[in-house]
Amino acid sequence: MDIGDQFSLEHLLFTERRCRVCGQKKDLLTDFYLARKHKKNMPSAYSYECKECTKKRILNARKTDANRWEYPNW
Repeated sequence: MDIGDQFSLEHLLFTERRCRVCGQKKDLLTDFYLARKHKKNMPSAYSYECKECTKKRILNARKTDANRWEYPNW
């Protein structure tokens, strides 16, 4: 009996992760950004905030046109 027959790769890698912001369980490889490119195969290389929550955070943090600084027109 080979040990490879008893375990599959899915048992060793996490395929789902819970987003810290929205709290939903999502697919690790498709719904989270890769944060550390040199450790692609490790689950710890992916962020803990899903792509959708990251996009919302970035859009809300952007400066609006009223707050944008521009050079004076002398």
